[in-house]
Amino acid sequence: MTAKITENMIIGDILDMDEKTAPYFLEMGMHCLGCPSSRGETLAEACAVHGVDSAGLVDKLNAHFASA
Repeated sequence: MTAKITENMIIGDILDMDEKTAPYFLEMGMHCLGCPSSRGETLAEACAVHGVDSAGLVDKLNAHFASA
């Protein structure tokens, strides 16, 4: 079954599903992935803080999981 990523998912949960998603977060400027607060943010919250289009990141992550 392919994972379905949404903007409301917690970043830590996405990383736990597949640690190979870390570069997608690093690419958007989120360099503190091990920080407890960053792992507790939703995808939408992190994108808002970093000025990133959350829909675009959701698409990238879903494409990643679909290709796995």
